[in-house]
Amino acid sequence: MEARPDSARLAQEPVKAMDALGAYVAGCGLEKRLLELVKIRVSQINGCAIRLDMHTKDSRAEGETEQRSYLLNAWTWRETPFLTNRERAALAWAEAVTFISDGVPDPVYSEAREHFTEKELADLTWAVIAINGWNRVAIGLCRVPGAYQSKNQHT
Repeated sequence: MEARPDSARLAQEPVKAMDALGAYVAGCGLEKRLLELVKIRVSQINGCAIRLDMHTKDSRAEGETEQRSYLLNAWTWRETPFLTNRERAALAWAEAVTFISDGVPDPVYSEAREHFTEKELADLTWAVIAINGWNRVAIGLCRVPGAYQSKNQHT
């Protein structure tokens, strides 16, 4: 694989903007563990190895179990007893927003509104937009997974 440009070095302003969006999402009030589950699921959909590496590590550092992280790539996350209804609604929303060409079905919106306020749903949407953006940068520029260490990692 041929080395590709370092986006952080060559296009610093968009990276700063994406970092600012990430900081907003991190401080918006949505649960950190829920946000990490969403980031993992969206990264699975997009096939983004570097972000899967990053967010599974961050998720574990937040106290997430491997069992819950592993099941996200299977259809059965919809029925598992290991997720709350709020988490299921967030994951369904994240999938619908990621597969946006299919639109967001009314039942998915209704389910999300049962578990999220309007503000929370807007913030969740921005979280999905942010991880989709980072996935596209990482995949397009062939970032290599493995070196990331969570800031919260307990050693």
